[in-house]
Amino acid sequence: MQDTGKLRLGVNIDHVATVRNARGSAYPDPLRAAKLAEEAGADGITAHLREDRRHIGDADIEALMEGLSVPLNFEMAATDEMQKIALRHVPHAVCIVPEKREERTTEGGLEVAREENRLAHFIAPLRDAGCRVSLFIAADPAQVEAAARIGAQVVELHTGAYCDLHYEGKFDERDAELERLRDMSAFAHSLGLEVHAGHGLTFETVGPIAAFPEVMELNIGHFLIAESIFIGLPAAIAEMRRLMDEARA
Repeated sequence: MQDTGKLRLGVNIDHVATVRNARGSAYPDPLRAAKLAEEAGADGITAHLREDRRHIGDADIEALMEGLSVPLNFEMAATDEMQKIALRHVPHAVCIVPEKREERTTEGGLEVAREENRLAHFIAPLRDAGCRVSLFIAADPAQVEAAARIGAQVVELHTGAYCDLHYEGKFDERDAELERLRDMSAFAHSLGLEVHAGHGLTFETVGPIAAFPEVMELNIGHFLIAESIFIGLPAAIAEMRRLMDEARA
């Protein structure tokens, strides 16, 4: 996803694979969803290969690398196995995320500040291979500073808490979290990091995040796949794009 001056949309297709795996069938096909997303205006596709392979599988990554004409953002834990897979495929981008087998979805941001040395050595070969390295972090200055120190090119700010607070009706806390996200977007940009954001974003919550001038990319998946049940994936992506562009304008 090269910088074209507009706010980019990365569509995460993990939960197409979740539906497929619920029946152990060959469908729905994540690659078909990815290609529909491309046609609908997605600037890139995100897929998270978890250690337990609960949704996306190794064959999906193979198919996406071969079949996409837009960049693949490969989400992965900081493990030797995932590093080897990334170095074999060399996707456009890798996003390092925390991963716990017992969690339903990614909870919280990566702990970069406490693991600087390990993560610096982990991401170096990925950068050397030509992958754009992103770290998925909370809106916290210590994490942003550590990400810059170890040589990440991108930080993706975790918007999950902001979205959860919105739907829980805790609007004062939501607004405080939104302010943290705004401040950290500006701070990360000032350190030379490209700023992305994602997790839990919906039609209702995307606008304020999309309005941050420093944010260059939003990665959105679960909501778009859920909404596609009712209105179709191209229509869901088109509406998300409209809201993003409207907020940015």
